[in-house]
Amino acid sequence: MRNVQFLTGFALLILASSLASAFDPSPLQDICVAIDEPKNAVFVNGKFCKDPKLARPGDFFLSGLDKPGNTANRLGFSVKNANVDQIPGLNTLGISAVRIDYAPYGQNPPHTHPRATEILTVLEGTLYVGFVTSNQLNNTLIAKVLKKGDVFVFPIGLIHFQFNIGKTNAVAIAALSSQNPGVITVANSVFGANPPINPDFLAKAFQLDVDAVKDLEAKF
Repeated sequence: MRNVQFLTGFALLILASSLASAFDPSPLQDICVAIDEPKNAVFVNGKFCKDPKLARPGDFFLSGLDKPGNTANRLGFSVKNANVDQIPGLNTLGISAVRIDYAPYGQNPPHTHPRATEILTVLEGTLYVGFVTSNQLNNTLIAKVLKKGDVFVFPIGLIHFQFNIGKTNAVAIAALSSQNPGVITVANSVFGANPPINPDFLAKAFQLDVDAVKDLEAKF
């Protein structure tokens, strides 16, 4: 009986261990190429840590998110980041934030965060926001008009956007579920790739004239 209990307990321990190690750690940068010689390592999946005994309040602090960003650009928006690059104490904590300012009719164009879900709160103005589901869900647009105090969630990895549909400036604060969520702006990535993607290929993919693709690539 004692052997049966031991074997049962051992089997449960093995099962629990396999479940606990079934997931890889989330990537914290776009690529992390493995090497055989540790002395040649430059990056880790995240950042190196200082001795915790040497931590100071400044490691966990950032000021300036109360100040508007410069929206005098072709899209009429500005993003101020509060991620691990600005707040070293965020390292390994899996969270960051941004302030987004929008000029009248400014937009944060279609983009995706490869490593984070985003929850956005409107502080001022009126925004039209939305995200598009994956091919498996028929690329469904889920969108809504948000006003001051409204909150909206953009699931991890899905293309999403915000557009200021008001005649006044708009402001939003967003939290993201990664210390380094990353951002891929669709138009910049496709038409601004370096080196450029073959325009003949893009013309067929987007059902456009090749000259139209070349014109778009010239703009990005």
